Amino acid sequence: MFGTESPMTISDVNQLRARACDTDDTLQMTEEAFGVFYERTARSLWAYLSRLTGDPHLADDLLQETYYRFLRANGSYESEAHRKNYLFRIATNLARDIRRRRRIEEVVLRDDQASGQAGRADPTVKSTTHTDLARAMAKLRPRDRSLLWLAYAHGSSHREIADTLGLKVASIKLLLFRARRRLAKLLPRGNES
Repeated sequence: MFGTESPMTISDVNQLRARACDTDDTLQMTEEAFGVFYERTARSLWAYLSRLTGDPHLADDLLQETYYRFLRANGSYESEAHRKNYLFRIATNLARDIRRRRRIEEVVLRDDQASGQAGRADPTVKSTTHTDLARAMAKLRPRDRSLLWLAYAHGSSHREIADTLGLKVASIKLLLFRARRRLAKLLPRGNES
């Protein structure tokens, strides 16, 4: 958009309308209203996405996806500020999804690299450790499993964990501590001879 791509054109809006009509959805905004709204919000939304992602090219893609989802939502808005807040909420959620995917990919890559090195040393150690961890996780309460999975497999922040599980942000640190302690008690100690 403001980096390398061209702005959304009227034909893009028409294509969105056609897709919406194909699925029995209608767009609430007229072409002119959308054009004005786009002109007022596109630059600040792109800057916001660029700052969130750290990648201007990704911000271009997310900008287009944000407007597409905004138009597909077919929402009714109390005011222009409400409409703009909803647009930024969509953008925030898209950026969060991208960050989560990147974190998961990083965890998988690190695990693959570590397992490749550990697998060369002793393949039975990796298998035994994985099995022990799976058994211990299965014995945990569902909330403890969810807390540990969100925190360490997904890399979610305390706020994200609290929002996902419907808990208070202030309680997440203590709950994670207790869940880790319960997990440690369930894991075998190794050879103590």
